Amino acid sequence: FPSYRQGRFGVVYSRPIAEVDAMHSRVWQFNIRAGKVEEFQEIFYSLVDLARKQDGYRGGLTLSSGNPESPTVIMVALWDSQEAIRASERNLFLTQCIARILTCSDGVPHITEQEILASDFIATSARVKA
Repeated sequence: FPSYRQGRFGVVYSRPIAEVDAMHSRVWQFNIRAGKVEEFQEIFYSLVDLARKQDGYRGGLTLSSGNPESPTVIMVALWDSQEAIRASERNLFLTQCIARILTCSDGVPHITEQEILASDFIATSARVKA
């Protein structure tokens, strides 16, 4: 039987969080230079094409705020594991991404890695694996 427990904010989990295969993310934050939004969108989709060839890549999204001509951007790439992220560094995928983003960003992007705490992406990924 699946176990149920009351979580934070009244959320009920069908199994303990520890049993969920945690996905990881690489999170980028940067500003797009004025007049480069369309170029960034083209670059993003070219990077998605490259990312889909990487083992463990699960998807990505980009959020923007601020001035529409030169927005602040948060770009999130979802990965099956931290090892999948490391593999993308060893095969120079990350280097290619940085080089392309630098053509339209105002400065060097701030890049962090984070574990996904809760997301519908986790459930979707688990269904795909099954």
